[in-house]
Amino acid sequence: MGGAARAPVIGVGDQLKITIFEAGPDGLFSTADSKNTSITVIVQPDGKAALPYVGEVIFAGRTLEQSRQAVLHSLANKAVEPDVIISTEGSPSRTVAVSGTVHKPSLVPLDLTAEKITEVIAKAGGPASEPYESYVTLVRGRKTGTALLQNLIDNPSENIYVEPKDQIFVSKDPRTFTALGAFGKSGRVPFGARNLNLLEAVALVGGGDDTQTDAKGYFVFRYEEPEIVSDLLGAQHFDELIARGMTSDKDGRYPIVYRFDMSVADSLIVGQTFPVKSRDVIYSSRHPSIDYLKFVNLLSRTMSVAHQGVDTFDN
Repeated sequence: MGGAARAPVIGVGDQLKITIFEAGPDGLFSTADSKNTSITVIVQPDGKAALPYVGEVIFAGRTLEQSRQAVLHSLANKAVEPDVIISTEGSPSRTVAVSGTVHKPSLVPLDLTAEKITEVIAKAGGPASEPYESYVTLVRGRKTGTALLQNLIDNPSENIYVEPKDQIFVSKDPRTFTALGAFGKSGRVPFGARNLNLLEAVALVGGGDDTQTDAKGYFVFRYEEPEIVSDLLGAQHFDELIARGMTSDKDGRYPIVYRFDMSVADSLIVGQTFPVKSRDVIYSSRHPSIDYLKFVNLLSRTMSVAHQGVDTFDN
């Protein structure tokens, strides 16, 4: 849906001010006191508007200059050396509907200059949420596209020009990750920032308890783009996994698991630059000794109960 901006054209419902000048004082549109006449017209559903002594002129689908030339052509042999100026006084055909999580949902009128998605959203009061958790959906005819607002800001080439009758819907979808395992707390956790690395994510959930967490067992589960998975696993192994039934999600991404050994300094360095992505699952495994301690505690309680039973029996 991208590409260069199209030249603005007149549409049905637009209100035009047409000023006709004549060189002589006694023409159709001039007098001794004034050499021009201004006429206001509204473009009708058939794309035309009627002018005195001229009749119906097609305006819809034409630029202001093309319409000016059409009126001049219609005035040939009728007016004395005519000239024409056309300006818009209202352009309901050149609007974009902006709704969703913006401060002022409305029909936004477009200027004659080309405007991009972020500029139109700004006219609607701007997003009600941070750009890194705001998604923009553009509907144009039967086509629909969705992008993160932050991406449109960071990558101007994706911030395409809007067209009349486009629909823009802004929605809030906070980026979150899910923490499971031996963390201080578990569950779905919002990023709370534009970017988040693995160590920051671990810190958000209270970090790993040294007495319970296996430093060698930090895992990140996610769906990655096929190119990334192929590079990580090797093209041949990747193809073999697909042949054996590995399937992608609805966006064409494939599951992969990253493992980090936090007992090694290199993993701590990598963790500072490893970006957490929305919908990642971060899992921290328990230290093997935890299960052993649970068994010992269970055994000690069982023996205590048995010992009490023996004492009771002896009495």
